[in-house]
Amino acid sequence: MCLAIPAEVMRIEGAYALVDIMGVETKVYILLIEEPRIGDHVLVHAGCAIERIHKEYYSFLEEQYKSILDRDG
Repeated sequence: MCLAIPAEVMRIEGAYALVDIMGVETKVYILLIEEPRIGDHVLVHAGCAIERIHKEYYSFLEEQYKSILDRDG
């Protein structure tokens, strides 16, 4: 099974972008996305932005991950 994490593009630097993943900024490869832009919501897998997603889906996924991470045990 593979997991992709929702992220928001904050800054673009050539083939890479600085993205925000639940408050953590990291650099990811973005050339798999057609015409990436600042403010885009993307799915990140293995250091690459693999798909652009709608803001509603981004918000849903972020809440799901937060719910999983907040569980005890």
